[in-house]
Amino acid sequence: MLGAIRNAAQGVVGKAIMTVVMGLIIVSFVIWGVGDMLRGFTASTVASVGSAKISAQEYRIAYDRTIQQYQRRLRRPFTNEEARQIGLDRSVLQRLLSEAAVDEQARKLGLNISDDALREIITSNPDFRDKSGAFDPARFAAALRNLDMNERGFVSELRKQALSQYNVAALATGLAAPKAEVAAEADTDGQSRSVDYFLLPAAAAGEIPAPSEDALKTFFNDRKSSYRAPEFRSMDVLALEPETIANPAEVSDADAEAAYAKLAGKDPKFGSPEKRGLEQILFPNEAEASAAEAKLKGGMSFDDLVKERGLKPEDADLGETTKDAILDKAEADAVFALPQGGVSDVLKTQFGPAIVRVKSITPSTVKPFAEVAEEVKRRVSASRAGEKIQALHDKIEDLRVSGKSIPEAAKAVGLTAESIAAVDAGGRDAKGAPVNLPDKAELLRAAFASDVGLDEAPINASDGGFVWFNVTKVDPAHELTFEEARPEVEKQWRTDEVDKALAGKADDLVKQIKAGESIADAAKSAGVEAKSAQDVHRAEQTALPESVVAAIFREPADGAGSAATPDGRVVFKVTADTTPPVDFADARVKAMAGQLDSATRESLLDQYVEALRRKLGVVIHPEVLQSAEGS
Repeated sequence: MLGAIRNAAQGVVGKAIMTVVMGLIIVSFVIWGVGDMLRGFTASTVASVGSAKISAQEYRIAYDRTIQQYQRRLRRPFTNEEARQIGLDRSVLQRLLSEAAVDEQARKLGLNISDDALREIITSNPDFRDKSGAFDPARFAAALRNLDMNERGFVSELRKQALSQYNVAALATGLAAPKAEVAAEADTDGQSRSVDYFLLPAAAAGEIPAPSEDALKTFFNDRKSSYRAPEFRSMDVLALEPETIANPAEVSDADAEAAYAKLAGKDPKFGSPEKRGLEQILFPNEAEASAAEAKLKGGMSFDDLVKERGLKPEDADLGETTKDAILDKAEADAVFALPQGGVSDVLKTQFGPAIVRVKSITPSTVKPFAEVAEEVKRRVSASRAGEKIQALHDKIEDLRVSGKSIPEAAKAVGLTAESIAAVDAGGRDAKGAPVNLPDKAELLRAAFASDVGLDEAPINASDGGFVWFNVTKVDPAHELTFEEARPEVEKQWRTDEVDKALAGKADDLVKQIKAGESIADAAKSAGVEAKSAQDVHRAEQTALPESVVAAIFREPADGAGSAATPDGRVVFKVTADTTPPVDFADARVKAMAGQLDSATRESLLDQYVEALRRKLGVVIHPEVLQSAEGS
C-alpha cells in the first residue's frame, strides 16, 4: 500500500491530490483536536486480583517476551498460533495473576525494599560480572537487550520480584522433604541392573509384501491430519554486510601482518592454541591441601592421592582446555608452565585450594602468514566497512522511499538482491533442504510476521550490517492429498509393518527365554550376536537406548522383555538387580535431597499463591485478553 501511495505521488496531479488530502487532515485536527483520538487508547484491563490490575500493555509485553525467549531457544520463528496451541497465552496470564496476588499481599502488609538493596542484588549477580568478579555495566546492558527491557523496567520488575520473595520466604524457610521420600528416591536412583541382550535388525522382519492401494489409502486416511505442507513464503532479500563490501586489495601487507599476529593461534582458521589435558584435586581448606602436597613431595603418586581422597579418575579429570579458558591468570600461568605429567603446588582457584596434574599436551598450530594473507585482509577490510555500510544504507533507503523495489535498489548501488522461491518458518525449502539466508532466525521471524506488499524496515544484522526483505508470495499451510503424501505414506506404512513383524518375533523369543532358553541360544536362533550390559541405571546414559533402559526396569528382577529402537528391536534378560543401602551422607543423595526440598517448598508456595488468589478474587476480561493477544 505504501508503495502504491509513493508511486501515485510522483506526478504533478498526484502531488496536488496528496497536498489537498494532507491539508484536510491538518484542518480536522485544528477543528476537533487530537484529544478524541488519544482518548481511544486508554489502558484496558485484561484481568485483576483484588485491587491489583493487569493491563493489556503489561500482558502483551510479557507475552511477547515469552515468545521471543522461545524463538531464541528454538532458533527459529515461533508464531502466535503455535504459542496458543501449547497454551502459552494462558500460562503467561496465570503467571501474571499469581505475581499480582503476591504483590497485592505485599502491599497490604506494607512491605518495601530500598534502592540500596536493589543495587546490591544487581551488582552481586554473577551474570553481570567480568572475569575479575567486578560488576560490568556492559554485561548488564547486554542482558537487558536480550530481555528486551530498559533499565527502569528491569529495576521495577526486580523490585516486585524481591518483595514477592521476601513475602514467601517465611513460608519456605526450613522446609525439607520427608526422609522416607528421599530414601525412596535414592533407592530408585541407585538401583542398577545387568542384562544379556541382542538386537533383532530390521532385516529380521523378513520380506514385507507390497501394500495394496486400498491399504495405503486406509493408512493415509487414519493419519490424514499428520500429512501437512507447512506455510511457504517467497521473498526478495538484500543483505548489506561487512563481508558484502569487503575489498581485501585496500589492506596493506603491514596492516594484515599486524592483524595476523593477533589472530594466529587463537582463531581456528589461522591455527589452534596449545591445549592441555588436566586433572585436579580440590580441597576444602589450605591445611588439607598442604598435607596432600607434602605427601606428593614425599613420593606418593597423584593417582594414589586421588584414591586416598575417595575420588574416581573421572572425578579428577577436567578434560582438555586452553590457557585463555582458565579464568584465573595466575592459575593458568602455573598450569601451562608445567611439563607433561607435571604436578603443581597448591593453587588458589575460584573453587578453593587445588593441586593440578598435566595429563597431556597438544601443541599449538599456526598457519604461515602467506597461506592466510588473503583471508586476513578480507577480515580487516570487513572491520573497516562501517562508514561505507551506513552510506549505502542511506542510499538504499532513499531509493526505497522513491518507489524502487528491493532488486532495483540493489542494482542501483552495485549490489545484487536474492529472490527466495520458497522457505518455511524453519528455514527449509519445499524439498526440505536448508535455505541459506542472512541473519536467518531474525529474518524468518520478521518475514513470517509480515505480509505481501508491506514495506518493512531493514533488519539490523548481527555483524553490524542491514538486511532488507519484501514478501512477494504466501502459500498457506494445507493438508496434503494422498498423491502428494504418497512417498511418505509408503515409507511410514513399511516402517509400521517392519515394527509389527519384529514385535511378533521378539514376543516369541521372549517366551522361549522365560521358559528357560538362554539369551545366547535365542540370539543364535535369530542369527545375531548376544551381548551384555552391566550396572545399567535409570537416569544414566549407556550404550543402550532410553526405550530399552525403560523396558529393563519395567520387568521383574529376573524378567525378560523387548523394546523398539531406531535400528530394530532389542530382546533382553535381566541377570542381576542391585539396590545399595541409602547413605544420607553421600554427595549424590544430598543433592537429590536438596532437589526434593526445593520441590516441597515450591509445592507449598503454589498452594499459598492459589489460596491468595481465591481470597482476593480473580476477574478475567476475555475480550480484552483476545485483543491484547492479537487473536
